[in-house]
Amino acid sequence: MGRIARRVLLAMAVVVAALLALLWTSGRGWFGEPVTAGVPRGAALPFEVVERRGARQAGAFAAPKQILFGDLHVHSTFSLDAFQMSLPMSGGEGAHPVSDACDFARYCSGLDFWSINDHATALTPRRWRETVEAVRQCDGIAEGAGGEPDLVSLLGWEWTQMGSRPENHWGHKNVILRGLADDEIPTRPIAAAPPDGVPSAFNSSRGGAIALGAAALLVERGHDLAAFLAELAAVPECPAGVPVRDLPEDCSEQVKTPGELFAKLDDWGVPSLVIPHGTTWGMYTPPGSDWRKQLSSDQHDPDRQTLIEVYSGHGSSEEYRSWKAVEAGPEGRRCPEPTAEYLPSCWRAGEIIAERCREAGIDEAECLRRAARARKNFVDADRNGGPWTVPGVQASEWLDAGQCRDCFQPAFNHRPQASVQAMLALSNDEVGEPESFRFGFVASSDVHSSRPGTGYKEFARRWMTDARMGEVGRSSLVAAYARDPRPESERFDAAGEPPSVAFFETERNGSFFFTGGLAAVHAEGRSRDAVWEALERRETYGTSGPRILLWFDLVNAVGGALPMGSAVVMSEVPEFRVRAAGSFEPKPGCPEHASKALASSEIARLCRGECYFPSDFRRPIQRIEVVRIRRSAGLGDGPERLIEDPWRVFECDSSREGCEVRFSDPEYATSDREALYYVRAIENASPTIGADPLGCSRDTAGRCIELDPCFDRPNDDDCLSPSEHRAWSSPIYVRPMS
Repeated sequence: MGRIARRVLLAMAVVVAALLALLWTSGRGWFGEPVTAGVPRGAALPFEVVERRGARQAGAFAAPKQILFGDLHVHSTFSLDAFQMSLPMSGGEGAHPVSDACDFARYCSGLDFWSINDHATALTPRRWRETVEAVRQCDGIAEGAGGEPDLVSLLGWEWTQMGSRPENHWGHKNVILRGLADDEIPTRPIAAAPPDGVPSAFNSSRGGAIALGAAALLVERGHDLAAFLAELAAVPECPAGVPVRDLPEDCSEQVKTPGELFAKLDDWGVPSLVIPHGTTWGMYTPPGSDWRKQLSSDQHDPDRQTLIEVYSGHGSSEEYRSWKAVEAGPEGRRCPEPTAEYLPSCWRAGEIIAERCREAGIDEAECLRRAARARKNFVDADRNGGPWTVPGVQASEWLDAGQCRDCFQPAFNHRPQASVQAMLALSNDEVGEPESFRFGFVASSDVHSSRPGTGYKEFARRWMTDARMGEVGRSSLVAAYARDPRPESERFDAAGEPPSVAFFETERNGSFFFTGGLAAVHAEGRSRDAVWEALERRETYGTSGPRILLWFDLVNAVGGALPMGSAVVMSEVPEFRVRAAGSFEPKPGCPEHASKALASSEIARLCRGECYFPSDFRRPIQRIEVVRIRRSAGLGDGPERLIEDPWRVFECDSSREGCEVRFSDPEYATSDREALYYVRAIENASPTIGADPLGCSRDTAGRCIELDPCFDRPNDDDCLSPSEHRAWSSPIYVRPMS
């Protein structure tokens, strides 16, 4: 299907979406039942179950605070992409309402806290009201048991912004609210509006309905999708320039930039945190994106944006690399040549066209010219329109192009310039602007099936990860576009096409989904206030799923030791202590308290027959890695000069339960710049879903020549490979006295 046919399809979608909206607002209900938030089941966990969790921590290292584990990034089928993944065309298992997330967190994954974060773009007034009520019901179960709650339930949403190029791209951020009382909750969530001049198929609710309206009538359960989209399209946009409390209750509130989001939250005046996530996820991040433009008083709120998601089920956003997907040249952006570490996708596009050209018997000089045009077309397509410049390309033809070959469980099409490490190396010497980012670390799942904390066991890849997202791409109408392997590239008008995720490499991306990470807090207690206060003071860390225990302290600060997340001014040599204990090896099945609380059918449906069920054996901590990042102090300070990863490595005695190390930085005392330090506690390797996502066979030069990717595996193949699971501490920020 060519460019004209695609535009015809979009025009049809506009007509269908308008009809859906008209029929919805006129009260005609032949679309099927709308998805609801549901009602949580069961009762709070027995007191002795919760008490045992804390007691088992004390057996590792004595500490004044307890470590609580949670998930601050959870989607239900109130999110449009999650709803699509629940459909038969995506191999889905039906709706997973907000109430499922409550039951899963309590009985399946055994979490201490969680939050709901559906895309604000899809949260109609009804869906938002039902979300609030479901979270209150979940919290009420905990409070009704008396004493401290077994599970703290937090309310939030995702601000989902996607630009067409680095200049108008801001990325995804989760908004988390502290309280559940009426005066602690905005009337409506705040969504991301599309950038000026960019058609929208995901950034706004109305645009999403337009892009998918036609497809709703052509798939199984299409009447349910039609109902979903019709309700979405019927919600008008809120008028601009009106104070938030004066807006109508039944409109969609949207803003274009983080600064506008922070201003709206200021207007509401409710306690909230804003947590960026997926910053290196090339599924939606334009090549060349970084965070320099967000280090400004206009676009950063250092009081709200204090945490960052370093890892999720969509991969790690931690690591910086010096290679780039595109680079600046004398005549604009260009495609960089491949290296031993990285094959740019734009370069691979040229190789594919050249291979086809030679097979067609065209002379070599012309084939090389076509390859050069293909690379340019790919680069000019911005965001991820690049694959559309190669007609009929199959996912396997890309080999490992665009991927980080030596990162830990990297995000798909990893964008290292937008990594957490690159952000932390930034500094700003403009008067009146923030000097640097000071983030604490968390990890979460970003799961789209109401299953917070899926990383407790490596099983059921199709259900405990978002691997089904690959089926959305494989089955969507957009994936049926041109399949003729012509030996010539074509241009893709990035400015004229909606930047929908449907246009991206959804199928290939299906290999890069993992079981979810966890957010950990060092808290004074189990209450909502205790969890929130730990988040506010950045006394947090993230794990790739296992419940690793981690403490990281600056031990020689004036006034006593300071924990991870702290910022201090000192001139003497900083001295640190790290303590870590591995996660418990899991037992099969579910513990008795979960089996009693949920019917066997629910254990099978929701937990997939397996729960968090720890044995008494702790996995060994293999090593402690220390990362040092020194803040930029001049134009010559690129990230590769500032990020030392690893700076120090300490091997641990695997025969002991737990690992403790101490270190100092004598170089700091002679430095005139701020430094930050964080640690990774790394367990022995264990079988992990998606740890080798593409299954590359390589030649003697290390080039990927053949794939056995997860996205092509049978449903019952968990695509397991060894991986060293880990925990990332929040940094400790140390600044010299001026």
